[in-house]
Amino acid sequence: MTAPVAVRFAPSPTGRLHMGNARPAVLNWLFARRHGGTFLLRHDDTDAERSREEFVAGIEIDLRWLGLGWDRRERQSERLARYGEVLAVLKASGRVYPAYETPEELSLKRKSQLNAGRPPIYDRAALRLSDGQRGVLQAEGRKPHWRFRLDAEDVAWRDIIHGDMSIQASTLSDPVLVREDGTPLYVFTSVVDDVDFGITHIIRGDEHLMNTVPQIQLFRALGAVPPTFAHFALLVGKEGEKLSKRLGALGLEDLRDEGIEPLAITSLLARLGSADPIEPRSNLQDLVAGFDLTRFGRAPAHFDPDELRVLNAKVLHQLPYAVVRAHVEEMGVPHPEAFWLAVRGNLTTLADAREWARVVTVADLPAPAADAAFVAKAATLLPPEPWTDATWSAWTGAVAGATGTKGRALFHPLRVALTGRDTGPEMKMLLPLIGRARALARLSRGT
Repeated sequence: MTAPVAVRFAPSPTGRLHMGNARPAVLNWLFARRHGGTFLLRHDDTDAERSREEFVAGIEIDLRWLGLGWDRRERQSERLARYGEVLAVLKASGRVYPAYETPEELSLKRKSQLNAGRPPIYDRAALRLSDGQRGVLQAEGRKPHWRFRLDAEDVAWRDIIHGDMSIQASTLSDPVLVREDGTPLYVFTSVVDDVDFGITHIIRGDEHLMNTVPQIQLFRALGAVPPTFAHFALLVGKEGEKLSKRLGALGLEDLRDEGIEPLAITSLLARLGSADPIEPRSNLQDLVAGFDLTRFGRAPAHFDPDELRVLNAKVLHQLPYAVVRAHVEEMGVPHPEAFWLAVRGNLTTLADAREWARVVTVADLPAPAADAAFVAKAATLLPPEPWTDATWSAWTGAVAGATGTKGRALFHPLRVALTGRDTGPEMKMLLPLIGRARALARLSRGT
């Protein structure tokens, strides 16, 4: 029987989420929901010097804002005893060994290998130490870091995105699992957690492709079946340059302050780098229904902040009133749902709606330049309320009949007089929201 799908998003709480690390959160969440599985949020916070509680809280705020709720939450800092237990098992089986080189000594080894034209692979010198030599090093006060001894074999797996993969483990250094200060590292802790929490699929960036080799061997050393892997390509700038904070590692907090909608971000990240078109969506379930990891390619995905802003406007243009109800009601507009349907097609950000709220609510607007005599005549022809979306047509028809004015010369001065703007939402929808009293006051200015 196939195990239910279980995936994880594992941020290190050393900063807030940005477009680069929000992408694995979106892809993992969509995959879990598409397959009726579970989504684990795991804070990889074993780096005590850099991890901060404010970033733990901030990451969770960002995920909730995106609508990416989690089914389970774990913190690696609360599992240190468990990592110690597993390390003891690996020691007993002979798969890990102590090494005593300092960072400076390892750096010199790598430089020497590179200068000699050899790959900078750890030479396993620690395995050749005698008990006496280890005793001398320990007497000097050196504490070992612990390396996982890789088997010299081709490690093969079927990657959802990259297809059949095979890498010779002997081309890699034995990875350090635990530092000399006792801190367990990513390659190790991730495997322990993935085994304990029943993770079935690991969906992550292709910078982790080489980590897959030792991790597959670690899974097997612990008697576990490796999960299915999917390595997606990293984001780059629109010209192909490495994504920098200036270009696109844009913080979600900054984007939120700019007025970018969460659905614009998820709509973009759900398709960016895939063969499917990027389209605005009005809810996450639409994204879930069409999500398919096999549609993603191996080429770097180009991210353009301007494309996100254009997509944001498109999202707003089709966003149902129910999604923005609380925001619109705060604006104090009459008939808030009708107001939203009238103005949403003219918005770039949700904040723009406040300007249109002023148009339909303030008693008066700054006097625009308009044909005063024509506008004054139009004011005398305003029909009585109640007004509907047919009122604008009926009123402008009456004005045309009385003045002989047609086309832009008819409609533009009236729009300017009523709204203070040259363009905007359809006047047939806006006029009933402005109301007769405000319309009459604006049309009668200067008379």
